[in-house]
Amino acid sequence: MDNELKAILYSKVKPTESQEQKLKEFLVKKYGNISMEWCETADIESGFRLEVGQEVYDWTKLGRLEQFKEMLQSVKGRKNNDNIIPLIKENLKDWTPKGVPVEYGKVISIGDGIASVEGLDNATYGEILIFEGGIRGMVLDLREDEIGCILFDDTDEIYEGSKVKRTGRSAGIPVGYEFLGRVVNPLGEPIDGLGDIQEEGYRAIESPAPSIIERQPVNQPMETGILCIDSMFPIGRGQRELIIGDRQTGKTSIAIDTIVNQRGKDVICIYVAIGQKASLISQLVTNLKKHGAMEYTIIVTASASDAAPIQYIAPYSGCALAEFFMHQGKDVLIIYDDLSKHAIAYRSLSLLLDRSPGREAYPGDVFYLHSRLLERAAHLSDELGGGSITALPVVETQAGDVSAYIPTNIISITDGQIFLESNLFFEGQRPAVNVGLSVSRVGGDAQTKAVKKATGSLRLDLAQYREMEVFNQFSSDLDEATQKQLVYGQGLMYVLRQPQYKPYSQAEQVILLIIALNHFFQDVPYKKINEEIGKVLTYFKNSRPDVIAKIESTKMITPEDKQEIINISIKYKNQ
Repeated sequence: MDNELKAILYSKVKPTESQEQKLKEFLVKKYGNISMEWCETADIESGFRLEVGQEVYDWTKLGRLEQFKEMLQSVKGRKNNDNIIPLIKENLKDWTPKGVPVEYGKVISIGDGIASVEGLDNATYGEILIFEGGIRGMVLDLREDEIGCILFDDTDEIYEGSKVKRTGRSAGIPVGYEFLGRVVNPLGEPIDGLGDIQEEGYRAIESPAPSIIERQPVNQPMETGILCIDSMFPIGRGQRELIIGDRQTGKTSIAIDTIVNQRGKDVICIYVAIGQKASLISQLVTNLKKHGAMEYTIIVTASASDAAPIQYIAPYSGCALAEFFMHQGKDVLIIYDDLSKHAIAYRSLSLLLDRSPGREAYPGDVFYLHSRLLERAAHLSDELGGGSITALPVVETQAGDVSAYIPTNIISITDGQIFLESNLFFEGQRPAVNVGLSVSRVGGDAQTKAVKKATGSLRLDLAQYREMEVFNQFSSDLDEATQKQLVYGQGLMYVLRQPQYKPYSQAEQVILLIIALNHFFQDVPYKKINEEIGKVLTYFKNSRPDVIAKIESTKMITPEDKQEIINISIKYKNQ
């Protein structure tokens, strides 16, 4: 029969009777009673190569050297300064070449970073393949007679008929504490010129999200330091909060300010840049170093010049790094900037793999693409260490259209969104947060009691102001009460303006909210409100540091504390 399994033995010299007997015994033990045929070849200098179907047992000189090389690569010291010579000697004592089957296939087509391969019947989704020349690829499409593979390296050395080898390993990234403060690509390789990174382990870039039993409620704040967000749309540790808006409206600025605000709070930050210019990443690293935030931050970057496969795996690689720290009991903040470009990269790969396009030419599984990523954000139970991953995905809209395919997908996956509006941005509102369309579905559970009580009627007051502002466009003759309400609302909008890299502490936020909601800035000219904020906060720090210390330590505020803050602000105003 044509499909009957056969063993073919390749060698330069015919095996002796004893060698042939041992090979037959090996085959009977592994595959049962199958026939073996010897084939002479001059390509093998010494040893044998046994092929059974797609599996290859390489006992040639080159095959043993390859095994020896893999053994040496697996020998790693605990630190960079470890002397690994004794470790190599220790491994050499026990090392013997093994008859491990290797499955080979061949390339049937190659182009645009995609290779179609036949012969790898047992390859699995997400498995790493090695092509000739050491080029790495990952299985992304399983078909009846062939597989589709995305390639991570330069494809110049691959041609039709090239050999492909299975590794049996799923795609992964090295992980460890030495990654802190570094810039790496999605394969875990440093690209900042600061030398090699000693990894502590290896994590698959794709892994199941924690189950419900393994999680605990989101009830601890992840403070951004941005007044309008922490007061009205609080983010909790383990939450997924979408930052959405048009191009150049300050989405990345909010993410970077949140990273800067984690200084001294034992939070590890990971910033994943997808499809951005390398110059912008360089500028970002400089700014983070300037504000002392780079030491607890990892930047994973797949720039605009990188191929689509590299951009595709970038957020999963960043998430794998975050999971390493989460399972160590650490709190992690991860920013995906941005998932619009990630979806475009995946769409490119899918179309090249001949998958059917759907709405806006995206494949049907584009929702699953992001849901399986964002569901990995969680606050683990205390039994599992209590670590957390807080995800801030960024999505770019076109002309404020939040009803487009990718924005609606991600809005339905996340626990709320911060919507940045172009009109507010052009009016000078920074950050340009639209209070009406933004929401946090975790709400007050992610706030301290002090901030929750201080926020009071802020959202309601801003909503009334917006309604009156619309009404004011159609009427010039307003009564005195309405005019006062408009002045008060406009003052609140100016209080919510905040310069970049200037996060407020919790106490500063509480003080600002209390005095602003008690009409402290009613008589201050709009352009001087920001200056006045700096002065009043300095006055509190210098004259009543005990009030600030109490808020920071207890994270609570009593009616008496509230009244005292109002009295101090009146005293400052009278002076």
